[in-house]
Amino acid sequence: MTSLSGKRIIVTGGSSGIGRACAERFGSEGARVAVNYYSPGEAGDAAAVVEAITKAGGSGMAVQGDVSSESDVIALVGSVVKAWGGVDVLLNNAGIEKQIPTLEMSLEDWHRVIETNLTGTFLCTREAGKVMQEQKAGVIINMSSVHEFIPWPGFAHYTSSKGGMKLFMGTVARELAPSGIRVVNVAPGAIVTPINTFVLDDPEAKHAVESEIPLGRMGRPEEIAATVAFLASDEASYITGTTVVVDGGMSLYPKFV
Repeated sequence: MTSLSGKRIIVTGGSSGIGRACAERFGSEGARVAVNYYSPGEAGDAAAVVEAITKAGGSGMAVQGDVSSESDVIALVGSVVKAWGGVDVLLNNAGIEKQIPTLEMSLEDWHRVIETNLTGTFLCTREAGKVMQEQKAGVIINMSSVHEFIPWPGFAHYTSSKGGMKLFMGTVARELAPSGIRVVNVAPGAIVTPINTFVLDDPEAKHAVESEIPLGRMGRPEEIAATVAFLASDEASYITGTTVVVDGGMSLYPKFV
């Protein structure tokens, strides 16, 4: 276990998938976790995550909000500061994707992904960063993707958001380092989560993906959560401004060998 007991943590998009796994891992280490979720329809799932956090020995609260909305993000960070007096860790996890060929992509499609994945990361970083700067300490972790450096046909909006996240992370890491704030990206490969249902439900697609992974399988959310927990802890105190890839070797391009 890492040293996260008592830490005040925000997890955006924390009601399912990797976000949920991270929130529950934080809770198992005694952290206080704000589980952000997007829509009222996800309230039950968010409540279940908070319950799991509490049973594991941590404490939590569910906070609805759209990370692409400035007012929602200000309210999210404000509610955590009001409840717990500050923010120690921000996990920018909220993200969406949808396969659309670039020449068929509407401006609305483009904006929706960019605003959630990249603008949301900016807004949450800005607001939590202000609190951390006053504290002279904090950790910001962005849930990126191997597609911050691997092209992905049909997902130009998604890869653009993740590529943008890479340079955003590096820039902010340099800006905030003097204030004792670390900023890092985690880049998962193919992970078994609801966002990848379109692959998991198609045996041929699933086999095609697994054939690109040297370890021969898709990753588990808990494996990403373990990396995130380490990066959030003082054990990673000298890590900032970089991307930690957790992909089973996927980015080694085994098909090209």
